[in-house]
Amino acid sequence: MADAESNPGAGGKPPPYKDPDNGSQRFLLELEFVQCLANPTYIHYLAQNRYFEDEAFIGYLKYLKYWQRPEYIKHIMYPHCLFFLELLQNANFRNAMAHPTNKELAHRQQYFFWKNYRNNRLKHILPRPPPEPTPAPAPSQAPATLPLPASVPTPVAPPVPGPTSSMPPVVAGGASAMSPMQFVGTPGTNMPKNDMRNAMGNRKRKMG
Repeated sequence: MADAESNPGAGGKPPPYKDPDNGSQRFLLELEFVQCLANPTYIHYLAQNRYFEDEAFIGYLKYLKYWQRPEYIKHIMYPHCLFFLELLQNANFRNAMAHPTNKELAHRQQYFFWKNYRNNRLKHILPRPPPEPTPAPAPSQAPATLPLPASVPTPVAPPVPGPTSSMPPVVAGGASAMSPMQFVGTPGTNMPKNDMRNAMGNRKRKMG
């Protein structure tokens, strides 16, 4: 019995492994490795050296997912490593990262994310507020009618008499025009008789 206790491998199960420093060294090593996965060039290096063809290494990547838990994630300084760690669980992504073109594509996408993260971080972190309820429209009411003012009669201006003219009234169209002799002796005319006679005499001479 004493031999079995001193040599547990002889007939019993080996005791579970205990870190000599209470696991602090393993914690630091795994923290350093998982944060190296934030670099697409390092992932490309692992794919080129066929680490992703080793089933033990694939199991180790699944084991490292415990860093996504809240009590461990607070120690992560490069959160992109957790994003790539999740992608590495997919065999298609592991095979694609062996090509340099895909490595450069991952680098560019990572750069654009860092470039626009300052502007987009609140949009992705903070929850969107629920839409405000639309108030129900008030029932339509007929506009109040105002009484019209009493009509005021418009004053009509009396006709203004025109200035009196010394000329006789104009005869309507179709009637014969008045001869110059009719102006002679007409009350209100200023043309002297001698002038009218002279004018008629000159007219007779021209006609003769």
